[in-house]
Amino acid sequence: MQTPYYLIDKSRLLPNLEKIAYLRAASGAKCLLALKCFATWSVFDFMAEYMDGTTSSSLFEVRLGREKFAGEAHAYSVAYADHEISDVLTYSDKIIFNSIGQLQKFVQASEDHVRGLRVNPGVSTSEFDLADPARPFSRLGEHDPEAIATVADQITGLMFHNNCENDSFERFDEMLALIEARFGALIHRMDWVSLGGGIHFTGEGYPLDQLAARLKAFAETFGVQVYLEPGEAAITGAATLEVTVLDTMHNGKNLAIVDSSIEAHMLDLLIYREPAKIDPNEGDHEWMICGKSCLAGDIFGEFRFAQALKAGDRLSFQDAAGYTMVKKNWFNGVKMPSIALRELDGSIRMVRDFDYDDFASALS
Repeated sequence: MQTPYYLIDKSRLLPNLEKIAYLRAASGAKCLLALKCFATWSVFDFMAEYMDGTTSSSLFEVRLGREKFAGEAHAYSVAYADHEISDVLTYSDKIIFNSIGQLQKFVQASEDHVRGLRVNPGVSTSEFDLADPARPFSRLGEHDPEAIATVADQITGLMFHNNCENDSFERFDEMLALIEARFGALIHRMDWVSLGGGIHFTGEGYPLDQLAARLKAFAETFGVQVYLEPGEAAITGAATLEVTVLDTMHNGKNLAIVDSSIEAHMLDLLIYREPAKIDPNEGDHEWMICGKSCLAGDIFGEFRFAQALKAGDRLSFQDAAGYTMVKKNWFNGVKMPSIALRELDGSIRMVRDFDYDDFASALS
């Protein structure tokens, strides 16, 4: 197939899903796919066998979850517009408001709906200020237990989302204890609690049984149904971005220009100033892999290879599922990568291609 394209591999997706299924059975928690991370619906039927539904951050996401993914559809948004609320309620099973103000604004419209409220506990695991929900002056959720108590009779659930690529069970346990201590009286009044995403429990060596026991104890102590919202945990390692070297140069370093762009096709890495991944990354030849856009900093990273690169060589960037396809863009008019799927039997099929008409129709 012509590069660039994202290749989703079901055999690499499956181990994550099996761990999710194990955690659900052992803990009693329900797991919802976070569509803000991964929304490639061609594999939703496969994922739905191991998960309980989806959680969203916008009207379009909650509609996609309802229409393409079996199970529950939870709606959350930092703020709902007046013209959106009717559709959001139509497509969702639960609606989670970000603020008391939004809850009260739409309290009549949502009176027959299951409602929740996002709570900001003031602590998080994020290493980036840009992504830290507990940063100073954060707009993400209510933080005052006394204020929340005044509207507790209008909701049946709370959502805490303060983990970010947290691969430490000890740190998760510590933060959950803080939540219990500060908001326990409120949680006792609820029917369900979402602990959000960002818990990297599908990672190698993660103490899954300890997490399951902790979640089960939390649910039993407070008499609530626990929800988790895995995004990265569901799809880590499940896809690659396949590219081809178009040209090579030397300007103090060996440079290889590929038919892709980190700004257009792996934007999250550029935002957080992290390199892409190539495996294996070893050998005597060191090359800087560069995107084809005009952005000077369109650089995937520096990697090592067994042989010198040349035009026509194929490269695979690893771990290219999360926050890639949902953030891809048309910068410079660079062709968006197609989306391909490798089935469990090893066969590969193209599920979506993008062309000039897609580019033109995205504009006006």
